Amino acid sequence: MNFSFFMMPLHVPGDSPSLAFQRDIELIAYVDRLGFDEFWIGEHHSAGWETMPAPEMALAKASATAPRIKLGTSVISLPFHHPFHVAERMAFLDHLTQGRAILGVGQSNLRPDVKLFNIPPQDLRPMMFESIDLIVKLLESPDPLSYNGRYWTIKDMALQLRSFQQPRLPLGMATTGTRGSIELAGKYNMILLSPVGRTPPGGAPLGERWQIYEQAALRHGHTPKRENSRAVAWFHLADTRRQAWEDVRETAMRDTHYFSVIGGTAGYAEHPGQPFEEFTLESVAAVRGWVIGTPDDAIEAIENIDEEAGGIGGIMLSTHEWANPQKTNYSLELFARYVIPHFRGHTQDLKAAWRRTRQDADADALPASGSGADDESPSLQEHKSNVYVSR
Repeated sequence: MNFSFFMMPLHVPGDSPSLAFQRDIELIAYVDRLGFDEFWIGEHHSAGWETMPAPEMALAKASATAPRIKLGTSVISLPFHHPFHVAERMAFLDHLTQGRAILGVGQSNLRPDVKLFNIPPQDLRPMMFESIDLIVKLLESPDPLSYNGRYWTIKDMALQLRSFQQPRLPLGMATTGTRGSIELAGKYNMILLSPVGRTPPGGAPLGERWQIYEQAALRHGHTPKRENSRAVAWFHLADTRRQAWEDVRETAMRDTHYFSVIGGTAGYAEHPGQPFEEFTLESVAAVRGWVIGTPDDAIEAIENIDEEAGGIGGIMLSTHEWANPQKTNYSLELFARYVIPHFRGHTQDLKAAWRRTRQDADADALPASGSGADDESPSLQEHKSNVYVSR
């Protein structure tokens, strides 16, 4: 299973932007060392919270101190850019990172951005569809292309340098369950990024999204692979559930307030019409599928997501600053130490060896200690570990 990050990012408007960017870049290096697979950064231009206007620039800087992890955009808002520029910049990033770049695309769901660029909302999706078609052609074709679309037109244009990865760098599509976006992802064999939690009106439930993707991929001659599916979720872990909730209680709801202002409260309310003042951290966590607890809670949640989706290729952790950097880093360390190995089978043999040892000790089946019959050292049974070995 793949484990990666989805960064918007989210920073309160009163925070120093330069220091916030520094934390973001340092986080990528940190999770690279922890063994995570990918880090994706979004593009936003307004509203004051999501502050990365050019994710490929941040990813290029991060690649210098994060030498292993793959680096994706989540997403580049295609209606705001000429397709040639998107294809060229991402091919360049792919060379700078020696084949670690992923082009994640979308139409932009940030309403203040749509207002900023003054694009009619009904044009966003068809502009995105047309742009993707042209970007794929540019990335794949060694020869100059001409393209006469509704929104984009080029004549005899070619990338002077296509991507490091061949035949092209991978693409990703973020969607809340919209059938058209899922089908487009299948058409181009993209990585599908889908959030867990409540599905917006008209969207396909999490359990139906892969089937839509699979059918579209097959129609266009691709062999769909489950490894291309990602479920996006929110986590904060600590040694105990009580500690985890204490870590985030004073700050987690500020993100909910931001999202409620820019997109409305329907996606967070327990019932229609519920005002924001009635929201609690517990109620929002339940509606959105947030995991606030221990590594065992995270394991259980991911197993449930996997079952609901009919199988996933990976989990994307949404980044947040609900706790101070030390507690946030410790949460990620717990995830890397206990959650990732559980799903990759890295600790199965160790756990099995410990179970056998405890069984032998309980049955008095271990050989006598080499220090002699009068050895009165405590038995193994008196030193049971308190770390996460229950699974």
